Amino acid sequence: MTLAFARPLAALSLTFVLSGCTGISYYVQSVNGHLQIVSARQPVDELIADPEKPAILRAQMALASDIRQFASEELALPDNDSYRSYVDTHRDYVTWAVFAAPELSLEARTWCFPVYGCVPYRGYFSEETANRFAAQLRRQGLDVHVAGITAYSTLGWSSDPLLNTMFGQDEAHLAGLVFHELAHQQFYARGDSAFNEGFAVVVETTGVTKWLTHRGDPAALRRYRDGRERRADFLALVAGARDALAQIYDGPGSEAQKRAAKAAVIEELRSDYRRLRDRRWSGFAGYDAWFDTPIGNAKIAAAGVYNDLVPAFERLFDLCAGDHARFYRAVQRLGALDGARRADALKTVESW
Repeated sequence: MTLAFARPLAALSLTFVLSGCTGISYYVQSVNGHLQIVSARQPVDELIADPEKPAILRAQMALASDIRQFASEELALPDNDSYRSYVDTHRDYVTWAVFAAPELSLEARTWCFPVYGCVPYRGYFSEETANRFAAQLRRQGLDVHVAGITAYSTLGWSSDPLLNTMFGQDEAHLAGLVFHELAHQQFYARGDSAFNEGFAVVVETTGVTKWLTHRGDPAALRRYRDGRERRADFLALVAGARDALAQIYDGPGSEAQKRAAKAAVIEELRSDYRRLRDRRWSGFAGYDAWFDTPIGNAKIAAAGVYNDLVPAFERLFDLCAGDHARFYRAVQRLGALDGARRADALKTVESW
């Protein structure tokens, strides 16, 4: 299966206030794509109550309704109309995110938008349009990665619906998506993707653990924890390759030598993954698609941007005694700092 390692926010500007960094055509597709989604919303309660609807859909909506209620009542996440309606997009992904980085650098390309600030991707509601933009970046000599995305958030600017794309896996996956996207509504630091995603991932993982415990399903909880361990193994592999590439790019040698060394690191990364999969994971192949498709700086940098700060936020959550409301208040205080002080504070938290 394909795993998306980022859940980018749709770059929406409902007032068309342009930042000067992005053309109007991009905002047109963003707004039109979002409006097509929200115009098709159906209330979850009505779907559950309608005996003419397929039984599987009604069961999915009932589960999602319970998860949504749990999010506000037990995780102190926003109690609003988001994820209380449903849309079938009739496709596998709701958006496609385009990431880019130079051929011999791990510094991700960023794009700036009103409200959301600068982020290391551009999101599209059309796969074809995303691929056209990716091709344009490749012609500029950049490494490019295009990822299909199953959920997005407008940060509470509109009532975000549940999507058919969110129901492709198990209950824990659905709960994680809802908790993660609501976390972006709970707090968002403009222009700091690593901070925002690290925070949302911890809300997601702690929330899912609490949800499955509440459900009294120890088998599902074990499966979820096994999945988190595999994810940690995967991220450790990618982090090791990223460190090796950084040394190559910052070190001596010609561009040709650095390209050759880069290719060797990526091949070693694939080999290390196969050993991990076959020996430690007993053949679990859930990450095969990530490794079977092209790997470059954009793909490696994207994984890091969205996961590097997770350990610091996990430590902060522990220091808050596992109390979500208290955790949010601490995150808000950190988020009020300027970027450099915020980063230093998180490093301090992680070392406690």
